[in-house]
Amino acid sequence: MRHAFAIGLLAAALTASPALAKPQGARITMAAARAKALAAVPHGRIKSAELEREHGRLIYSFDIAVPGRTGIEEVQISAIDGKLVSLEHETPAKERREARADARAHKPH
Repeated sequence: MRHAFAIGLLAAALTASPALAKPQGARITMAAARAKALAAVPHGRIKSAELEREHGRLIYSFDIAVPGRTGIEEVQISAIDGKLVSLEHETPAKERREARADARAHKPH
């Protein structure tokens, strides 16, 4: 009985894993979007990833660092069809501005 319970917990953990599960409304997984983002930025390493709604679209957004290059590549992949939405280089100064704007937007009122 204890063994069956442990297997049930493991199964629940695996299906709840953000890398394996499709979040509410998404048709592709984070893992599939991650693979597409890395294909768009050769030799890159993902620094952060999130699912967000931007300009009415449900997207996975990845910040990818490239060795020997300052700033990051921001790659957005559609969570609906897996297509590349945008690929933009962000300088360190632009990253700081975005971080400040995000902090203000998420500040409790």
